[in-house]
Amino acid sequence: MAESSESRPLSGIRVVELSSFVASPLCGLTLAQLGAEVIRVDPVGGAADVHRWPLAPGGTSIYWTGLNRGKSSVTLDLRSDEGRQSFRDLVTAPGEGSGILVTNSAGREWMSHERLAAVRPDVITLELLGRRDGRPGVDYTVNAALGFPAITGQDGGQGGGQGGGQGAGQVVNHTLPAWDVAAGLHAALAVVSAVRERERTGRGRRIVLPLDDVALATAGALGYLTEPQLDGSTRPAVGNYVYGTFGRDFTTADGGRVMVVALTTRHFHDLARVTGTRDAVDALESATGADFGTEADRYSYREVLSALFARWFSAHTTAEVTRALEDSVVLHERYRTFDQVVTEGDLESNPLFAALDQPGIGSYHAAAHPATFDGRHLATGPAPDLGADTDRLTADRPRAPIDSPPIAPPPQGPES
Repeated sequence: MAESSESRPLSGIRVVELSSFVASPLCGLTLAQLGAEVIRVDPVGGAADVHRWPLAPGGTSIYWTGLNRGKSSVTLDLRSDEGRQSFRDLVTAPGEGSGILVTNSAGREWMSHERLAAVRPDVITLELLGRRDGRPGVDYTVNAALGFPAITGQDGGQGGGQGGGQGAGQVVNHTLPAWDVAAGLHAALAVVSAVRERERTGRGRRIVLPLDDVALATAGALGYLTEPQLDGSTRPAVGNYVYGTFGRDFTTADGGRVMVVALTTRHFHDLARVTGTRDAVDALESATGADFGTEADRYSYREVLSALFARWFSAHTTAEVTRALEDSVVLHERYRTFDQVVTEGDLESNPLFAALDQPGIGSYHAAAHPATFDGRHLATGPAPDLGADTDRLTADRPRAPIDSPPIAPPPQGPES
């Protein structure tokens, strides 16, 4: 049973979102799942992400509807004085929980924090930028500049994980827009923090969150940027090995793939037991003077250890490997595709997902907020039709004709 919006943590909070692509809409979706009323504003005809792939057979964007579930939708002619005034009226509307703007369309004087604060001094604005200096930036360009593609993939030698190595000096992009996701969640937390402060002090806030700073802060916290500061080194590309411990992928007799991680000594000893290599591992340890009770030595000798373990994996089917590892403490999962996740019943068996009837797409299992509150996930309704709530939320305000061209967002915001 879904929890009513009135009983959710952010009930009574009203957020206006002028956004596109990932980070800003994800911020709004997260706030909506937690109970906030979120009003997404688009130019007439939709912003640049309204038809973004993937598409349903009828042409509706699965991407757009997925990120805008549970929101209201308003379309305005943001080139006109009337449309801009309607937008400002939405943001600065009276009410204890109102007066909040989230946007990746920064740098517009007519919707600046100062302009809005002149009407409502306690307004909270959050601007998502691409780069801290105002230049455009998207997840994939920020990631390239940070350094992660340089350590993703193989090292050019023979020691990487199995399959399809990259030559030395090549780079490999990851497919998850991790910095957009992190920025969206940081943005939601920043909004909630500012709301809490306003409740205590009555003070508004202008929050600026650059995508590249989100990436740098995360890389710094995880040590990627500390190592070169200490000794000038940079982390190497090691393929599918897990850096600093023992973990990698193995191929089974029927061509399956399994990811195995042995974080602790207990994990490692059980992996040796399952693969029947305990005597060989002990002999290697004795011959080299290594201590496989330490993560450092398990990592340093990863290639020869992998060669020992790989023989067992290659002699057993994926099903046999899975059964054996399930009877151990070794951390493992077989590699799957998205369609296997769906067809093997993961969504139906997980209370995170519930059936959602989305106009333009049909019925599918949609995820709620991943946390549970008193045992319940917080879900939203479907995404609205573009502009469905314009009349209700901007009564007596003139609108642009329906054939007005859409306005692409300015380059300052995250756009991946």
